[in-house]
Formats: sequence, structure tokens, C-alpha cells
Amino acid sequence: MSTSKLKIGVLGAARIAPMALVRPARLVARVEVTAIAARDRGRAEKFAAKQGISRAYGGYEALLADETLDAVYIPLPNALHCEWATKALEVGKHVLCEKPLASNAEEARQMAAAAKKADRVLFEAFHYRYHPLATRIGEVLASGAIGRVNYIESIFCVPLPRPGDIRYRYELGGGALMDTGCYAISVARMLAGEEPEVLSAIPTLTSPDVDRRMEAELRFPSGAGGRVLCSLMSRTLLKMQAVVRGDAGELSIFNPIAPHVAHRLTLRTAAGVRRERVAGDATYTHQLRAFADAVLDGTAFPTHPDDSIANMRVIDDVYTKAGMRLRGEA
Repeated sequence: MSTSKLKIGVLGAARIAPMALVRPARLVARVEVTAIAARDRGRAEKFAAKQGISRAYGGYEALLADETLDAVYIPLPNALHCEWATKALEVGKHVLCEKPLASNAEEARQMAAAAKKADRVLFEAFHYRYHPLATRIGEVLASGAIGRVNYIESIFCVPLPRPGDIRYRYELGGGALMDTGCYAISVARMLAGEEPEVLSAIPTLTSPDVDRRMEAELRFPSGAGGRVLCSLMSRTLLKMQAVVRGDAGELSIFNPIAPHVAHRLTLRTAAGVRRERVAGDATYTHQLRAFADAVLDGTAFPTHPDDSIANMRVIDDVYTKAGMRLRGEA
């Protein structure tokens, strides 16, 4: 790095980009968002003017050719992550890529190999992992307060009653499991600290290849059981919760995904009930600091490519158990 400030370009004028990158960058002194690209140059220019970005490009390749940029943020549809992250890595850009990293585990492995070959950071944007709440959850579990863990449940359900949305399009990597479900699986894996086997999966479909709800039963190597539930359209309109039960107590977390909005950590043991809230900035701000530290200082981070591959493997296994095609299959 020639300077101490990380210059980032955005591939795609996506709705999430202001919340996930542009506004946090104003709070992270080591980062500057300097370029935006869209397939429609007019859309890129409109986005740039509204968000205070200095350069707009009418095409993703043009942005990747900008040698002043150190990194790119990729908020494109899931099916485009592998292609454009790989192209960015090959021209020497670090990559902050929205979750899920890829359409399937094989794509994630290809992206990891490209990052290793280019010696560049490939960082999956599971922003919740960077809030102090995630650290606190780990501390409580490591303390042994709930004893031996025997069950883990992770639920992330939101209402998205718009069947025309890209999240319902198979060819773009859509499905509830790919959207809210990748979070539910990531949370379950974080809580367990080990990789699960998928025992069964029950989908509710909006079309033959696209799930609007998915429920899966898990088993971890330690012997603990588990369940993940996600949906974009179901009777469970809004629920974001994780529960870890042990032989000496229970830890429950309300809203582990966006704790800066509201959250609650509740520990129940023989000693009584203790409730906590953990102070912190918005999850996206914490995430952007971690990305800058990874690129500028070589600091380790939890959502590294190996973790991403493991998360995608579970997603693939859930789809397989559900009798569905993996995302990205012809």
C-alpha cells in the first residue's frame, strides 16, 4: 500500500451500498469510497452525486481498470459474486464481498484460490461477526456457564412479499437459504465452534427451484443437535433469534444479526437470569474497520475464505437434503 488510506470502488449501485459501505466510510478514517460503477452510466452518475463519490463508471470492467483503487466492494446479486470478485482479485484489488460469498462451495473455493494466488484479501461481509456482541457471546460460551452444549437453534425470518425480487430468482442465486439462511447457518456455526452435518431439510417453495422458507436439522461433532430456520415469506413474519442450551443453563440472543438496532443477551443458569446489552457502533462500521485493518495491517479476521467455504458447504448440503438444485447449477 502506497498510502495509509484504503481507496474503495463499488461494483453495482445496489440499495445496500450506502448503508453497508458509503456511510460507514465517513466514520472510518482509514477508508475512502472514491468510485462507483453500474451497467448504466447514468445510474452510476446519479448514485455518485447523491452519495458524494467522485468518479462514476458505466461498466464494471472500467472500474477494475482504475489503478487508483486498492479494493472493491461487491453488492451484486449472488450469482455474480464469483465472476467479479475473481476479476477484481486478478487485477490486484482486495475484495469486500456481500454474503453469501458465492453461489455454492465450489465457487467459494475458486475465489479463495484466486485470492491466495493474487495475495489479496477476500473478505465476506457477515457484518454481525464484527460487533462486540459476537465477542461477548463467545466469552459467555467459553466460560462454561451453561455447561456442555447439547442444542443450538438459529432463526432468521423476515417478510419480503415481493415475488419479483431478485431474491426469488434462481438464476441470480436466490432463495431464502441464500439470503437470511446464510446468516442463520453462520450464527449456528459460530455458536458451536465446529462444523455441522445436515440431517434433514424441509423447503417451502415459491417456484420449483427457489425456497421462500427452509428448515434444517443439524448435528455437530460434539454430539449437540441443532436447527436452523429461515424465511422470506412465511407465517413467521419477523424473528431473529439464537439459542444455545447446555446441561447447566441456556444462552439466548435476540437479534444477533443487527445488534446496533436492538438486541438482548439472556443467560439462564441455576444462579438466576442475567440480561445484557453490549455497546457498539453499527455492525457495518465495525466491519469496515476490520476490512481496512486486514488490508492495511494484515490483521486476521473471522470471515476469511476458509470460513466462507465451510458456510457454503452447509448451504449446499441443506439444498441437497431438501432435494433441490444447488445455486449455480446449469
